[in-house]
Amino acid sequence: MINNLPVKTLKHGDVTIEGYSRAAVQTYWRFPELKLGFDLGAQPWSFMGTETWFVSHGHLDHIVALPVYVARRRMMKMTPPVIYMPAETIEPMQRILRMYTKLDRGRLPCELRPIAAGDEIELSREHIVTAVATRHTVPSLGFIVWDRRRKLKPEYQELSGEQIRDLRLAGTEVSAELRRPILAYVGDSAPGGLDDNPVMYEAKVLICELTFVAPDHRRDKIHKFGHMHLDDIIERRDRFQNELVIAAHLSTRYHAKTVRTIVERALPDMLDGRMQLWL
Repeated sequence: MINNLPVKTLKHGDVTIEGYSRAAVQTYWRFPELKLGFDLGAQPWSFMGTETWFVSHGHLDHIVALPVYVARRRMMKMTPPVIYMPAETIEPMQRILRMYTKLDRGRLPCELRPIAAGDEIELSREHIVTAVATRHTVPSLGFIVWDRRRKLKPEYQELSGEQIRDLRLAGTEVSAELRRPILAYVGDSAPGGLDDNPVMYEAKVLICELTFVAPDHRRDKIHKFGHMHLDDIIERRDRFQNELVIAAHLSTRYHAKTVRTIVERALPDMLDGRMQLWL
């Protein structure tokens, strides 16, 4: 296997989180069990087999590897991938692909699908992705992956199998859909991207941007450019109900050791041990 890009891996329950994120460099995440990925700021060779991707916004460190990814799948005779992204990014990316086709003299087959806040995408019988609005300097989205199951309604739980069968044959809906948020991805966003979508605080795993940590970095300026500061996390600590919070997208202004020192000093319990720095 070719290892051409950094990938950090963490297993949490039945979800494997793989990827890397550094502000202005590259962001890419993959979840093998869910058969999907978020953002295409680069494309590790090992990620090529995942054919469904959700791009949060059009900044280069989140989208620039899209043509490379498509070309590799074509070269390996794989089916064209399906890539969801904010509607505003579709036409510019189509033009970019056409230009690369001229340069490369090779087809770049893929299906670019526009999405907007409130849209739902069915991945399988068990999983749905919803798009939510986030707050950045360009059109941007966050994503929530739901586990869904059907459960017999309480009023029918005491009935026999034959009785339930007869009700179904008569057209009665005897079960209800239950959804549980298992994964939330904020992407690049000011704190409002979290606050506007409170279910993100309830997801089993939350991947949240944390671009700035230094005390002397002004939060008003950080928020204006669509990012978060460590103090934003601290102010909201009581809202995080997640089992795991991954803080990623750290600024390249900081060395990894500096980030750990500042964060562990300001948040020594690391949200009761639930927060991981993705460095």
